[in-house]
Amino acid sequence: MTIVTDVEQNVNRPAYDNSARRERSEGTRQRIIDTARAIMVERGYRGTTIAEIARRADVHVDTVYELVGRKPVLLRELIEQAISGTDRAVVAEDRDYVKALQAAHHATEKLAIYARAVRDIQSRMAPLLVALRDAAETEPEARQVWLENSERRATNMRKFAHDMHRTTELRADMSIEQAADVVWVTSSAEVFVMLTSERGWTAERYETWLIDLWSRFLLD
Repeated sequence: MTIVTDVEQNVNRPAYDNSARRERSEGTRQRIIDTARAIMVERGYRGTTIAEIARRADVHVDTVYELVGRKPVLLRELIEQAISGTDRAVVAEDRDYVKALQAAHHATEKLAIYARAVRDIQSRMAPLLVALRDAAETEPEARQVWLENSERRATNMRKFAHDMHRTTELRADMSIEQAADVVWVTSSAEVFVMLTSERGWTAERYETWLIDLWSRFLLD
C-alpha cells in the first residue's frame, strides 16, 4: 500500500489561483467608482453619500470603504481617472498626450496637441470639478481636494510653458509664469462649462478656440 504524506499532498495540490477573485474585486471597485461618478454629477458632492453609492452599486457600505475609501478618496480617484481617460490613475509622464507634447518640435503643434487633450479631459472631468468647487466652499475635505487639484494644474501649466519656451516661439515679452497662468485659466473646468453648457458651444469649437487664443496671445 502506498502511503501519501501530507507534504506530498501539498506538493501535488495545484496552487490556489486567486486571479479570478482579484478580477472580481477590481470589477467591483470600478463599479463603485462609476456609480459614485454618476451620483456626484447628478447630486453634487454634498448630496452624495457612501450609503447611496453602496446601494446603487449593490455592495455593502464596508465594501466601498475597503475597495476605494471615504468620499474624498473616491473623488480623487474620479479626478485621476478623468484625467488619464482610463480605469486607473496614470502618472503624467506616461500619458499619451504628454509623450506627444514632448516629441513635438514646434509651438503650434504643441498647442494643438494640448488643446485636444484639454478638450477630452474637461469633457470627462468638468462636471466633477464644478461639483467639487461648490462643495469646497463649506466642506474642508472637499476644499483640500480642490486646492490639491488646482495647484497640480498650475504646476503642470508651468511645465507646459517651460516646454513652449524651449521652442523659442513664445512671445519675448511673455514670461513663463504669465504664459502658465493664461493656459491655467483658459483650460479650466469653469471656462469649459460656461462655453459648452451655458453658451452652447461644442467641444470641437472649444478646442479650436483654445488653439486660436493661445496662438494669438502666447506666440511671437
